[in-house]
Amino acid sequence: MLKIRGLKKYFPVRSGFGITKHQVRALDGVSLDIEAGETFGLVGESGCGKSTLGYCVLRLIEPTAGEISFEDQNILTLGTAEMRRLRREIQMIFQDPASSLDPRMTVEQILEEPFVIHKLYPKRERVKKVVELLEAVGMDGSDAAKFPHQFSGGQRQRIGIARALALNPKLIVADEPVSALDVSIQAQIVNLMEDLQSRYGLTYLFISHGLPVVEHISDRIGVMYLGKLVETGRSAEVCGNPLHPYTQILLSSVPSPDPESRLEKTILTGEIPSPVNPPSGCPFHTRCPRVMDRCKVEVPREVRVSDTHRVWCHLVEGVSEPDAQEV
Repeated sequence: MLKIRGLKKYFPVRSGFGITKHQVRALDGVSLDIEAGETFGLVGESGCGKSTLGYCVLRLIEPTAGEISFEDQNILTLGTAEMRRLRREIQMIFQDPASSLDPRMTVEQILEEPFVIHKLYPKRERVKKVVELLEAVGMDGSDAAKFPHQFSGGQRQRIGIARALALNPKLIVADEPVSALDVSIQAQIVNLMEDLQSRYGLTYLFISHGLPVVEHISDRIGVMYLGKLVETGRSAEVCGNPLHPYTQILLSSVPSPDPESRLEKTILTGEIPSPVNPPSGCPFHTRCPRVMDRCKVEVPREVRVSDTHRVWCHLVEGVSEPDAQEV
């Protein structure tokens, strides 16, 4: 359904005279595919470019280079009117449910707005649709008359999900939809999203920095670091057999609910390098506990460990399957 090839997004850093002195490389050549009906989880530390990729998919920000194809149509070539029509097929759930809902509008006005913009349904039918949307996300139709501040964080996120469902989209980009919620509420929202996916045949690009949440909801996972993918594969492959040192450290940092557990943990030291001046070679080599001299000068190539499991790491090049190929 979604094909991304060589996606780059550089943000200019200008001086006081408006001269571009540097560029922040938020995305630096990302390629991935998302199949219809699946959930692709994108995980990584804050600042690695996850949300930027989601915004680029909807063209809320314009990419610097690359290609984004939705159902074999390059969306980066579309004009304003064509892109507006396409947005009926691609919707977004934002991270902060408080700031993404207009506090001056009632829930009815918020959920009705997509129908007004796209000139769908007469007024009476719009009201009926609003009630159906609220009930679909586990809320009551009487909530339509209330304002966002009258709801809890979890309820506001349900309203955000209802707004994303309003136009019957095929793909939903969920930008850290549970990170601002309590743990118990996170589980409710994740279960709701899974239920809606099976009910409406949705496809998700699920962005999060919480690996346990991504592992639970995703069919496939992509791990990002400093604007690049470092490992992709099915959820069981990435979490059950992590091959990139960064993925291993992310999994090691997940706390165990068992108080008797004494798992050996690898602590990730140092800060993420500046995307204005990224390291040469492998972007992770400045923090990698298994760094080699080669890592400092040579960019890792994509290694196919299996048909679905791919890693960008010099350490993995000798463990790929016999019929695997480097790309």
